[in-house]
Amino acid sequence: MADRRDRITLTGLRVHAHHGVFDFEREAGQPFVVDLTAWVDLAPAAAGDDLAQTVHYGDLAEAVVAAVERDPVDLIETVAERVAAVALGFGPVIEVEVTVHKPDAPIAVPFGDVAVTIVRGRP
Repeated sequence: MADRRDRITLTGLRVHAHHGVFDFEREAGQPFVVDLTAWVDLAPAAAGDDLAQTVHYGDLAEAVVAAVERDPVDLIETVAERVAAVALGFGPVIEVEVTVHKPDAPIAVPFGDVAVTIVRGRP
């Protein structure tokens, strides 16, 4: 059985996208930041020094950015679900934690960050 302590982490992926409830968010777009942890059994890759036995983090990062850039939606919860599905599409990924930050969210009070975090795994 895979060791659930092994993981690949991508932090601070920056994407300009057009998600949001308000028209001005859809029109101008805004920055989103994604953090992702993918649980993967890394032992086979390490034992054979074999990239094919793990997840190429560059490919994963590009897939995540492409998922965030496409098809505007209202909620960052929906964006997080999309990112989780993309990450779970990489064969070795067992489980994923995704945080989507919306640093320029239209909030009327001073704030440091707004984010949603989800955890999804294979059925």
